[in-house]
Amino acid sequence: MSSLRILLILLIGFLYTASPVIAQTTSGQDKAKQIWQLLDYLAVDYGAAVKDGKVASDSEYAEMQEFALSAERQLGELPANAAQKGLQQQAAQLRSLIAEKSVAATVSTKARDLAGALLAAYPVPVSPSKAPDLKLGAKLFQAQCASCHGSLGRGDGPLAASLNPPPIALTGHDRAKERSLFSLHQIITQGVKGTSMPAFAQLSDDERWALAFFAASLPYSDADREAGKKLWVADTSVHASVPSLSILSQTSEAMLTKTLPDGQAGQVMAYLKSNPQILEQDKFDSLALSKSRLKESLVALDKGDIPEASRLAISAYLDGFEPVEPALATKDKVLFNSIEKNMGAFRAAVTAGNGDEARTIEQQLEAQLNQTQIVLQSSNSDPISTLISALTILLREGIEALLVVVAMIAFLKRAERKDVLPYVHAGWIAALAAGGLTWVAATYLVTFSGASREMTAGYSSLFAAVVLLSVGIWMHQKSLAGRWQQYVKDKLSSALNKRSAMMLFLLSFVTVYREVFETVLFYAALWGDGNGGYLLTGLLVGIVILAAIAVVLLKTTARLPISQFFAVSSALVAILAFVLVGKGITALQEAGVINVTPIAMPRIDLLGIYPSTQSILAQVIILAIIIVSFVCNQRLGSQSRA
Repeated sequence: MSSLRILLILLIGFLYTASPVIAQTTSGQDKAKQIWQLLDYLAVDYGAAVKDGKVASDSEYAEMQEFALSAERQLGELPANAAQKGLQQQAAQLRSLIAEKSVAATVSTKARDLAGALLAAYPVPVSPSKAPDLKLGAKLFQAQCASCHGSLGRGDGPLAASLNPPPIALTGHDRAKERSLFSLHQIITQGVKGTSMPAFAQLSDDERWALAFFAASLPYSDADREAGKKLWVADTSVHASVPSLSILSQTSEAMLTKTLPDGQAGQVMAYLKSNPQILEQDKFDSLALSKSRLKESLVALDKGDIPEASRLAISAYLDGFEPVEPALATKDKVLFNSIEKNMGAFRAAVTAGNGDEARTIEQQLEAQLNQTQIVLQSSNSDPISTLISALTILLREGIEALLVVVAMIAFLKRAERKDVLPYVHAGWIAALAAGGLTWVAATYLVTFSGASREMTAGYSSLFAAVVLLSVGIWMHQKSLAGRWQQYVKDKLSSALNKRSAMMLFLLSFVTVYREVFETVLFYAALWGDGNGGYLLTGLLVGIVILAAIAVVLLKTTARLPISQFFAVSSALVAILAFVLVGKGITALQEAGVINVTPIAMPRIDLLGIYPSTQSILAQVIILAIIIVSFVCNQRLGSQSRA
């Protein structure tokens, strides 16, 4: 096996093993959701099975034992990762607590802790992409649920008397306060085994969320909702307890009583469950969430619960800071870079169990997040700032993609393979079209989560880097070979077959869409500032500049001798591969997919150099591959000329 192949395998192996939660399959996500649902049932229903250390219901207790055993078994069937063994140990402890007939509060807490750790290790969507439509939920309830649960949700529908067990009264407050919206969504999605509750997988995800929110509003009265509204408006400190749809979806009323008085928790939940759109109206609430998550992470760290502290630290970035990151990056790049660096350092300190260092960084972050709110609120009316930001964003994100596409076009023209050019053009045109759809979605339909953004940027960067590196090594080899002209004439037609052409299409699409995706999210943040005309002006000026750069590059490369063209192009794509690997690893670190180990060195965005051991190691591997391939190609070139 050649040294080049060995190094490529090492790079791929590093990218795989560096990730503790490397992309889960759909089946893995479904399995994680099923386990979560079992744990939620244990947390909610165990109190009806065991009271005061004695079995209150043999059938309920047997069900609790079955659920605990099933959860433990299914945890072992999940895709392997670093957290799996710890989850299984927690599940065994939970099963032991149930066998010992422990008090309900202890079992419930253990089950919910395990459920939270499960979602941290195997992330799944836990909230709606937009505020659910409760009017739609009411219509769906009457059409799908009223026959069993009754038109008012009291469990007295026409079919209720014939069902065993009978349908639950959704208006019952004692049970409802223990159940989260995500729990209801999962019940609606998957049904309940051993009951007449069917799965409603035929409904869209938006419809199931609308139904879950409507059902969750039934235990509360109009007086509860009105009291919750007054409390929400009068006391803005309450917002930190439920700052987003994601938190609302995962939080039960019982959980909320840990941060709010019992009566207030119920009133706030009554108001928000009936008016979820409220949580989409203030884009700065996420900063309060970020500060809250950082403090909660410190509390968990002080208790010695490092996995929970790490989960909260990641949430502080993804759920709290990430939503405002695009706007801040365009208005105060220095502050943006400093917060990103400190967020990574905080996660590293938490992972290492260094409480003193984490506390110091948290204090710095709190001050920076306060400054962020001031920057965002004071910059909204500056049209010139919007124009300049739109222009610089497009140039920054567009030049990388432009260099790759121009290199492919120039190469195919010099190789007299214009028949393959349509694949390259189709790739970047399709990427722009997909970017337009992303713009519509990001502006009017959904809010892209921080995790989805970073995962998209990270994996697409790594894919492009690996393909570019392979192409660069090949092009460098041809720049040295003595009979390149004969190679082009005799071999290129077979080398660029349909499979290769499709790879060029994919590379063109992924490279351009990665940059378009980033640009769209930045533009969507700027669009809400009320300076749409200036934003579009910056966009048009940027397009003109990029087009001019493309023309210059194509004309310049057309004048180069083909061996020199290959040499220049191979150097260019090698540099781009180096840059993209650094950016890809860093994006996955921000998503919590790869750990962060900060090191003392400067950050150089232009070269994709970021101060962490993982990103630098990946770039060192890339450099090693480039150097080894250069030496090997030089030897082959010398032998060819001999």
